[in-house]
This record gives sequence, C-alpha cells and structure tokens, in this order.
Amino acid sequence: MSSGPPVEPTSEVRPDAGDLGARIMALADRLAEHSESRGGLTCTYLSPAHRAVAMLLRDWMRAAGMAVAIDPVANVVGRYAAAHPGAKTLIVGSHYDTVHDAGKYDGRLGILAALVVVERLHRAGVRLPYHLEVVAFSEEEGVRFSKPFIGSSAVAGRFDPAMLKLRDATGFTLAELMQETGLDPSAISAVARDPATLLGYLEVHIEQGPALLQAGSPLGIVTAINGGVRQLIAVTGTAGHAGTVPMAMRHDAAAAAAEIVLAVERRWQQATGLVGTVGQLAVPNGAVNVIPGACELSIDVRAGDDATRDAAVRDVHAEIERIAARRGVRVAVRETLRTPAASCAPRLQAVLAQAAERAGAAAHYLSSGAGHDALMFGGMTDIGMLFVRCGNGGISHNPTETVAAEDADSAARALLEALLLLAQGGRR
Repeated sequence: MSSGPPVEPTSEVRPDAGDLGARIMALADRLAEHSESRGGLTCTYLSPAHRAVAMLLRDWMRAAGMAVAIDPVANVVGRYAAAHPGAKTLIVGSHYDTVHDAGKYDGRLGILAALVVVERLHRAGVRLPYHLEVVAFSEEEGVRFSKPFIGSSAVAGRFDPAMLKLRDATGFTLAELMQETGLDPSAISAVARDPATLLGYLEVHIEQGPALLQAGSPLGIVTAINGGVRQLIAVTGTAGHAGTVPMAMRHDAAAAAAEIVLAVERRWQQATGLVGTVGQLAVPNGAVNVIPGACELSIDVRAGDDATRDAAVRDVHAEIERIAARRGVRVAVRETLRTPAASCAPRLQAVLAQAAERAGAAAHYLSSGAGHDALMFGGMTDIGMLFVRCGNGGISHNPTETVAAEDADSAARALLEALLLLAQGGRR
C-alpha cells in the first residue's frame, strides 16, 4: 500500500447520493449469510460463523487499501497509513458479534460505514495526516461468556486476564477456545494501544431506540454513554404449604422480590436519564401450592454519570434491607458487571455535528442508554459517537431491526466529512 503525501480532498472523494448506503446494505446482507442459527442471525464469539465473518472483513479491508491483521482476540484491524510514520492514530471501530436472533446492523453498520469510506479515500488517492485504523471488534455483546467487550477491552488496555478462566455453556474456557481457534492468549497484552499515540476514537452505531425516529433526524451526536451496574439478587425465605401457613407468619421470598421490583421502579422515577430494569425474575422449583422459599432476580442500573447511578443503587440496597427485615427473609447480592459512564469529547461532538450538517443532516444531540465499545476508550482518549436512526419503531437486538439505505448513506458521508475535518485541524 502506497503512502505518498496527503492529497487535498476534491469532488472525487465525495460520492454520488446513495452510493455508500447501497454498498453498506449489500455488505451487511453478505455478512448475515453466516449464522449459527437457521432462519435468523446469531454470531457469537469464535463460532464458525464468527470466524467466517472475520475472514470476509479481512478480505474487504485489504481490497479497500488497508494493511490488515487479525489480532490475538480476533479483532480485525485494518490500517490506512498516513504519509508520516510518526503520525497519531484515529481508531474507528465497532463490533461484529451479535446477540441470539439478532438484526443485521447492530455493531456491523459502524464497521461497514468505515470500510466504504476508506474505499472512497483510497480510490480518490487521498491520504490523511493521521493513521486511520478501522477495527472490527470481535466481541462486545457478552453472549458466549457472559462478559462483554473482549475485543475493545484488549485494544484499550483493559482486558482482565481473569476472563480467560470463564467457561461457556459447553464447558470450554475462554483460553481453551482461543487456543483451539489459533489465537494466542499470552499475546493479548500486546494488543493494547499507547494513549499517547492516539488522536481519538470514533464509532458509528445504530441508535437502538426511537429518539431519532421521533425527532425525524437520520443522525444523532452522542453526548455521553451511560455507565451500567448489573447485579443478581437471591432472596431466601421459608417454603411452606400454601393452605396451612397463616399470611402473617409467612416468609415469602417471591413477595419480597416483588417489593424489590417496585422499589427499583420508584427510585428510577426520581432522576432524569436514570433507568433501572429487573429483566430476570424466577422462583426456583416453584409449585402452585407452595409458598416460595427462594426467588432470584436481576437489576440493571444505568445513568449518564456514575454518581447518579451509584446513589440510586445505594438507595435500592437500603430499601432491600428494610424489605428483608420486615418480611424475615435473607438477601444476597452479587455484582456481575460495572462499567463507567463515558462523556463524549466536546471537540469530537463539534466535528461530528459539522460533518452531519455537511452530509445534509441537522445535528441532533442525545445520550446513549446502551453500552458500546466506545466505553472502553473513555478516559484513555477522546471519544465520539454518531448514532444512525433505527426504523421499525427503534427496535434492535431483534431480526426486525432495520436501517434505511438513505440513513446508512448519510452516516457514511458524515463519517467521511468528519475524517476530512480532522485532517484539516486534527493534528494534536
């Protein structure tokens, strides 16, 4: 790959309307052909479908003019080099794994938008004054090993070696699976980037919600990504006969859990941007004629800043203690995930807003309730995110997830304009 002097952008680098969107949609369809499930899309970490997608992305990046490598955690990394070897690096990334029975665009839209933009730059002979790395992160969803961000945490230098001992549903540890598929777990630490070499991190992603749809805006500038806490709660009471134990003498674990659910709902009404969800609720070995002696539930807490989120968690825990004391049950809480909130850099928000306007879309600002790979780069380098409007009511993590080709085109054009704007004033 040649790396001559940077070329001033001309009309050749800006494609005709619809060109980039149509290509993104076609490539997304190609990737979706590789799935673990019939009649749907499931692509979990290091499955045969996952490895096939990685090979396709590698080949497409190479054809687009990038030097490409698959790193020790299966990230596909394409590098579009600057003329000067000592230039800083801008990372543009998103993930290519999926949830079970997924849509085609969650994560992958961002990878493909970056891919078609580099294709355009390369075709026009445009070199940027910074290295551009397009990173297709191997795992963000946390489906196979119940821990997210395997790919991006490695690049951000935040990979926890304890994760190598996690087991999937078949009994494989993460380390064993990596070794079986030709990866080297001992080399993961070498994947981490030096923050001093980075210009920033950008991510294009479908919104996964209805805000842009309701606003009539194809693109959104993300101001912050909510931090999250996930906890599993086990309530232990006393099982008993449903007909013979008086109500006042019961220690009903399910009734206590029901109060906890309502306590979560009440607390989350007290602050703007704060959300709490009980997504799992079960009575193990429950029977219609038995007072529940045990109940298990989950809590997912998110907010745009850690202080607001953590205050809510403390309040809910205090209420749980009161419920447990009043009902005579025991409660155990186990935290399974804690991710910090991440604010998007004002300078990158401004660049993306200007780029969106150049692409014909008025800037619309919003926060992200979902977590993204960008979270891993918060505090390490400046981060920026561009949301793309979802169709079909904003549904995501679902086969009915849709993105209009016109909106995908606007996103790619805005990304291209952002790269050109950073080229004009992005040296740091």
